[in-house]
Amino acid sequence: MPEFFPSLPEVYVQPGESRLVTAPSLMKTLLGSCVGITFWAPHLGIAGLCHPMLPHCPDHRLGRTSVVAGRRYVDFAIRDLAQQLDAHGARRGYVHVKLFGGCDVLPVSNQSGRPTVGRLNYEAALRILESEGFRVSASCLGGSRGITIFFNTESGEVFLRRLSEPCA
Repeated sequence: MPEFFPSLPEVYVQPGESRLVTAPSLMKTLLGSCVGITFWAPHLGIAGLCHPMLPHCPDHRLGRTSVVAGRRYVDFAIRDLAQQLDAHGARRGYVHVKLFGGCDVLPVSNQSGRPTVGRLNYEAALRILESEGFRVSASCLGGSRGITIFFNTESGEVFLRRLSEPCA
């Protein structure tokens, strides 16, 4: 995929990381049960990508966790990136948000009816994005195959590449 954007510098976002860029870039990450959330404010020339791994930062750690550790959680990562966008003057109603991942990558006997980590992640993301004033304009959620996402921060386009084999 990077061959389509030879002039854009690549920014790889690892699990548990968030990045905000102020120059055109190709942001990418590999997702399984984690979610990848892209934020694009074209009127300001800024964009962000977060890659949280678990739905909620445990209550006993709120207020006592570092920003780096907190970014592993969907709720913390969204609110952290939202604050960074706010600091740059982004108005949440004008930020384009896309949500990906939340796959079922581990073999699970779901006879208990309990949701998988992937599902918990994307449900938390949808709920928190809405409560923070963001509208999701595109998404690709669930399934059994991981994906790599490529986010062109110049155009706002997100390209997906599915893994060839199911993760389970």
